[in-house]
Amino acid sequence: MTDSYEVRVQRASAPRPATPPARLSPAATPPAPVPPANFPPAPPPVPAPATAARPEAKMPTTSRGTSPEIALIGVYEISKILTAARRLEVTLANVVNVLSSMLQMRHGMIVILDTEGGPDMVATTGWTPGLAGQIRSRVPQKAIDQIVATQTPLVVQDMSRDPLFQGHEDLFAPVDDATVSFIGVPIKADTEVMGTLSIDRVWDGTARFRFDEDVRFLTMVANLVGQTVRLHALVASDRDRLIAQTHRLEKALKEEQAPARETSDPAAMGIVGDSPLVKRLIATVQIVARSNSTVLLRGESGTGKELFARAIHELSPRKAKPFVKVNCAALPEAVLESELFGHEKGAFTGALNMRQGRFELAHGGTLFLDEIGEISPSFQAKLLRVLQEGEFERVGGNRTLKVDVRLVCATNKNLEDAVAKGEFRADLYYRIHVVPLILPPLRERPGDIPKLARSFLDRFNKENKQSMSLSPPAIDVLRSCYFPGNVRELENCVRRTATLAHESVITPHDFACDTGQCLSAILWKGSAPKGPVPMPQAQGPAAGAPMHAPPLHAPAAPPPPAQVPPRQMPPLPVSATAEMPVTCPGTDACPAIPGRQSEKEQLLQAMERSGWVQAKAARLLNLTPRQVGYALRKHGIDIKRF
Repeated sequence: MTDSYEVRVQRASAPRPATPPARLSPAATPPAPVPPANFPPAPPPVPAPATAARPEAKMPTTSRGTSPEIALIGVYEISKILTAARRLEVTLANVVNVLSSMLQMRHGMIVILDTEGGPDMVATTGWTPGLAGQIRSRVPQKAIDQIVATQTPLVVQDMSRDPLFQGHEDLFAPVDDATVSFIGVPIKADTEVMGTLSIDRVWDGTARFRFDEDVRFLTMVANLVGQTVRLHALVASDRDRLIAQTHRLEKALKEEQAPARETSDPAAMGIVGDSPLVKRLIATVQIVARSNSTVLLRGESGTGKELFARAIHELSPRKAKPFVKVNCAALPEAVLESELFGHEKGAFTGALNMRQGRFELAHGGTLFLDEIGEISPSFQAKLLRVLQEGEFERVGGNRTLKVDVRLVCATNKNLEDAVAKGEFRADLYYRIHVVPLILPPLRERPGDIPKLARSFLDRFNKENKQSMSLSPPAIDVLRSCYFPGNVRELENCVRRTATLAHESVITPHDFACDTGQCLSAILWKGSAPKGPVPMPQAQGPAAGAPMHAPPLHAPAAPPPPAQVPPRQMPPLPVSATAEMPVTCPGTDACPAIPGRQSEKEQLLQAMERSGWVQAKAARLLNLTPRQVGYALRKHGIDIKRF
């Protein structure tokens, strides 16, 4: 008994009948030839729809279709293409090119669908280069959706009169007003529809096309293509799995070969220092790391916030999962959104592939957001939703993703002041300010300087295969330095001195301070008194800020003033007086700066203490940046650039 194909034919001259078309009976047509082995049974011919002007009995009996011999040759050629070791895009393009040489067709198209039903890969033939570039974004999605939904072939006699192709007239425009017909079949692997294979051809209105033979041939080709697409997908999945497994094994091998040491040891976490401040901070980190609470690391630049963030991750139950870090201040807002949330393919110009964001990459682990105080208010709202719900969408996507991420943030900015000024959202502030940790500056733990310096020098010796050391007088020089850049500046000082030293033992004469070229001395040079002066204290939360809870590691009382070399700066007065108005009146006069020194001298001191950043100098003087800028112009002071 011969089976039959159910092919949906859409009539161009009359609307579809209310009742479904009857299946064609094998008895109504001559017996079909016996197909070769492995071919599906030949379906009965599907007649072209009849019209009132041209009755079925008067239509010519000639037929145009794909003969079994041509079909056999075509399947053989296409099988060779599909089994060749090429990229899938190249393979599909070669398949449609072979079809164009065997069938009476104008255009051919293979569309492979993604998980959401949109075109993931498109191969075409027959279009000009200008139109071919538009096909990907202008595929006949309605026709494709109908083929996928029904999982059966679709035949349209006149595309210009069918609503499935509205809006695509320029892509399928006929020549000399000829009628263009369409044939589309699903690309399947077992019962899964993976895409569509379609062609269009000119129908002259007089010859009777044998659509059934072309549908049968295209169905065979589509089944072969479906198996190839599935095979490529399985190979890609296995490759990704093996790569991920290789990375895990390499990491496990490194951990196994590494010398065993207690993770509670500060050296095991990369933290160098045995001062009381550092010991208390490490003890708190060990407690905080056990939970999933969000941590906010606060402190001056160069105090090692990233190092403590990694220590929190390594001491947590998430240590086997990824630790992902992002510097929020280094990326524009548009790039930061794509970096954190990822983007879909085609979301913007240059988005050639789908890319996972940092939140996805950190799933199950820890995400470190450095300089979080620098993000814009508009992006703060987007970030707040992720922190609250753990859900987000990729840029250009509409699928909601859910992640499990432990968040560690860091900033050297006064967030309380930013909240008061409206520069930072209060709700985001409370969301990230769950467990605040204050990292002490290096000047508050001078006893750690010798150990840190030797640690940096050992690293330098290992990298450069040298055996240099620090003399006791050289250690004393380092202990006397102010180091406004904290640990980062100390490391740079040690490396610079070791690079330029003439002997294997570093002496005080090897330091840049001896030649007056120390960067710290240049930054802090001013009219300092000749005797020792009190060391400035670390900046804490501003008085009257919304957050009144004391920092975890803030001392109960200010430490006694430390003695520093004569080149250091004295603390400037920061309290407003009657002689220092808050705003400038509408005159050319600039408010006077109180104190024993002249206005210009105190202005210079404030600018040098703040690294010539007008906003910081304004906070030291209790003025606005605009007032400071006016005073600089008034006294003819040029801004230094470093």
